[in-house]
Amino acid sequence: MSISRYGGPEVFEQVELDEPVPGPGEVSITVSHASVGLIDTLIRKGMLAGNPAVPQPPFVPGIEVAGVVRAVGAGVDRVRVGEEVATLTLPGFGGYAEVTLAPADLVVPLGGTGVDRAQAVAGFANAATAYLSLTRAITMPASARVLVHGALGGLASVYPGVARLLGAARVVGTVRRESQIDGAMAYGFDVVSTVDRLSEGAFDVIVDPVGGDLRTRSLDLLAPMGRLLAVGSAGSETGAPIDSNRLWLANLGVVGFNVGGFLGLDSSPARAAAEAIVPLFVDGAIRLPVTTLPFDQAAEAHRRMDEHQVLGRLVLRR
Repeated sequence: MSISRYGGPEVFEQVELDEPVPGPGEVSITVSHASVGLIDTLIRKGMLAGNPAVPQPPFVPGIEVAGVVRAVGAGVDRVRVGEEVATLTLPGFGGYAEVTLAPADLVVPLGGTGVDRAQAVAGFANAATAYLSLTRAITMPASARVLVHGALGGLASVYPGVARLLGAARVVGTVRRESQIDGAMAYGFDVVSTVDRLSEGAFDVIVDPVGGDLRTRSLDLLAPMGRLLAVGSAGSETGAPIDSNRLWLANLGVVGFNVGGFLGLDSSPARAAAEAIVPLFVDGAIRLPVTTLPFDQAAEAHRRMDEHQVLGRLVLRR
């Protein structure tokens, strides 16, 4: 499924393309599953059109995929043809195609793990992103108190498992409406509340995939030497202005983390992240609700995303 222009879900169309051939350090994958995330909808709408890391139409969207290795390029020895895998398709996208390419460093073998492809494609990339953000963008202190905004979101939902793996003492989530609290609690948060009723403060780490005014207001909730991780901007098209003197005087930090840009420069850190997070799925510390639709219903999947009709992750399958 390809898009020929920016716009609504109606821009999807089926096209015939040549089969991609893996170059050095790459693998080709016969795709069986591809996730539909917020980032996919933002790209489709053209909201990231000025980002040099994002392809321009026409192109095949899709970043998170699972399937079977079809061919390997020169120098690839960590996976073999026929192996079941999950991966990110950065930097070329192409996850909604029947066959796509991925850097071998980003490929996670599934054989023997017991993790099914839908669950892997729903959560592996976000869990690796969470791990890298808490270990590379910042260093989360021991016994940290962590606040995660937008707790029902695909990325936010994996932070409780990953943060506890790294030693967090408490993980609190926020949602927009009280009716969303029970759903978010299923992801393993110690407490979930709406932002306006948040009774706790002094967090060592705040994870913010929402942005806008919430980002600036969150600075009041940071403990001394606290760090706010800006990992998205789901609630605002523009960044929030932050007074750097406020950060200086209060010993606070705001750090942005974009996993695509990070791994696009050097994909090798993905291996350690994958080794760390796969056991969380094996032992059930992370298990996400997944809704699947056939690939030919990509437009319907994006419509549901646009209209906020998805609980958990939405995955296309063949």
